[in-house]
Amino acid sequence: MIGVTPAAASAPVPNRGAITFSIMLANIMQGLDTTIANVALPHIQGSLSASQDQIAWVLTSYIVAAAIMMPMTGWLAGRFGIKYVFFFSVAGFTLTSVLCGCATSLTQLVVYRALQGVCGAGLVPLSQAVLLQINPPERAGKAMAVFGIGTILGPTAGPALGGWLTYDYNWRWVFYINLPVGVLCALGILIFIRPTGRARGEPLDFFGFAMLSLGVGALQLLLDRGELKDWFGSTEIWAETAIAGTALYVFVVHTATAEGRSFFSRELLLSPNFFAATVLMFMIGLIMNGSLALQPTMLQQLMNYPVLTTGLVTAPRGIGSMFAMFFVARLIGRVDTRLIILVGLLITALSLWQMTGFSLTMGMEPVIVSGLVQGFGLGFTFVPLNLLALSDLPRHLLTQGTAIRSLIRNLGGSIGIAILEAQLVENTQIVHSRLVEQLRPDNPLMQMPRLGAFSLATPSALAALNAEATRQAAMVAYIDAFRLMMLLCLASLGLLLLIRQRPDTRRAPAPLRARGAAPAGAD
Repeated sequence: MIGVTPAAASAPVPNRGAITFSIMLANIMQGLDTTIANVALPHIQGSLSASQDQIAWVLTSYIVAAAIMMPMTGWLAGRFGIKYVFFFSVAGFTLTSVLCGCATSLTQLVVYRALQGVCGAGLVPLSQAVLLQINPPERAGKAMAVFGIGTILGPTAGPALGGWLTYDYNWRWVFYINLPVGVLCALGILIFIRPTGRARGEPLDFFGFAMLSLGVGALQLLLDRGELKDWFGSTEIWAETAIAGTALYVFVVHTATAEGRSFFSRELLLSPNFFAATVLMFMIGLIMNGSLALQPTMLQQLMNYPVLTTGLVTAPRGIGSMFAMFFVARLIGRVDTRLIILVGLLITALSLWQMTGFSLTMGMEPVIVSGLVQGFGLGFTFVPLNLLALSDLPRHLLTQGTAIRSLIRNLGGSIGIAILEAQLVENTQIVHSRLVEQLRPDNPLMQMPRLGAFSLATPSALAALNAEATRQAAMVAYIDAFRLMMLLCLASLGLLLLIRQRPDTRRAPAPLRARGAAPAGAD
């Protein structure tokens, strides 16, 4: 989180209501974009002639670009002033949203989504900084409560809004919807927010930042394009592996040996709470974004759900997170924080176990119930994990700790989506090949008179039989992906043994609590 001086927070601020409204618009707009595009993915896939694993690039390019740029936000705000960085972030986010809607190829859309992630990375931390700047310390709790409402509202409304826009118009309006909101928000920032003095601030470790960005970018390309390029049978994958490995190795060596301030402070590793909570955040990002990426495609392509229905049946997940965070707010300070996290992870694992029971003949109820349960479980983990991760850090490391935590969680989402999509494609092919092995004329089951349109007698019947085998294979592959996420969730429970309960986590300040209030990983 970007620092705010006490003097700035206590000074009287004109147009506080208009500034708060502008901030809420930016917060809601960024939150919407974390979920609104997911339900439109099958339509985008068909419009741009993309494969199952390729369409995931639309999500991963945005997430990884935002993750890389997020630690830069504080340095940019200190060098150029919060107002101007905030204005150009909103303006850039709005412009790239329009470009996404105008994209005519998958390449264009992925590039524009990456630029959108670069511009959108600072929206939430800058919104928090401005909100704390215009409110005195005694109003900070109420200000963060208002901020939390916007943070919850965007991701919760995203699936239903995306489904309606795609159903009544087309998928491009999922991005065009940001235009009026972004213009209004940018005007509010330009007119009402006063320029702040440029802080001298701490120098940025550009070399460390460059190595980390290069390593993460190459790793994401490797995971995204591995299935398409037949993994290590391709020269491109070998090159990306070499670049990622070399860049990350140089980053680790630089961090370990740098005498001055490095991009990743070695002091952060001295806190077992920060280490364990950050790894848990990686797993939460994987489960959260993995489910959001897989479910809409499964519902629309395998079960023929209309896009509007898909948005409505996946929306309860956000509602579950919202109720959970209201409930957790009453438990913090009364119950051991580790116990709250344990309950949240177990509830999340339960929802994933429910999802392993999905079938092609099920109704809407299992989708709605599992989504509601999963949202409730994930909502139990956000605030406690952030409190434990940050409460044990020295004050001078809070800003970097917040940025690293957000970076790791977003990387969990982007890497998780890439791995799950690659596994989905590969498992579909494996299961399909095993199913069609039995579809032979000498198989007595193929001689049954009740096969109807499915037979080996005519080309059309053979095509229908192959399509059904592919559909069944894909369903098995989705179930395998849900099972993998469940096992990873259960395996991460062991990290709770590394976490130590601190007395100060029971009375954490309101601004610190608000940092973990994002149900869709948007901070």
